[in-house]
Amino acid sequence: MKFPAKKITAACVPLLFLVTFALAQDSGALLEETRKKALPVLPEVVKAMQQAVNDGGAVGAIPVCKVMAPQLLQEMRDQTGWSIRRVSLKTRNAATGTPDTWEARQLADFNIRAAGGAKPETLETSEIVTEADGLRTFRYIKALPVADVCLKCHGSDAALPADLRAALTRDYPHDRATGYVAGDVRGALSVKRPL
Repeated sequence: MKFPAKKITAACVPLLFLVTFALAQDSGALLEETRKKALPVLPEVVKAMQQAVNDGGAVGAIPVCKVMAPQLLQEMRDQTGWSIRRVSLKTRNAATGTPDTWEARQLADFNIRAAGGAKPETLETSEIVTEADGLRTFRYIKALPVADVCLKCHGSDAALPADLRAALTRDYPHDRATGYVAGDVRGALSVKRPL
């Protein structure tokens, strides 16, 4: 039995539209839920960092990035079941902060957009991705801009005090996360949710 191509096309186009519309609606809902659950951890880290710098200087703030921030992210992972982590193209801790291919592509795009005048705090993207194993995931990434407090440990190597350089070398022997200026994209918060 032959089916006329025009009739099949005419029947499939509305269905394709509905599927596309449903996916777009799902993407929007996923984005809002992801922002709502994942982003509140960022102000907690910044507040703790500012307090640690005020209390003990930049050397005293290292445990916030090294211990406290990963603990807060682990709590979020435990609550949500999602992969949530901080990534950067210039890692301080390569074991936990090295981006995967998707993340690296987004970070590079963020850097290009920031160089073109976009405000880093506004940079984010999300999409539904089919992984190599065939499973679909929702990916979200939000740029983390360099603020003044960040420059204490992530600014110019030459400007870092000797005691801070020594502590960073001790805790992060393969550190590449210096040389930033205020307004750069330091890295990103990355979320990967199974669908």
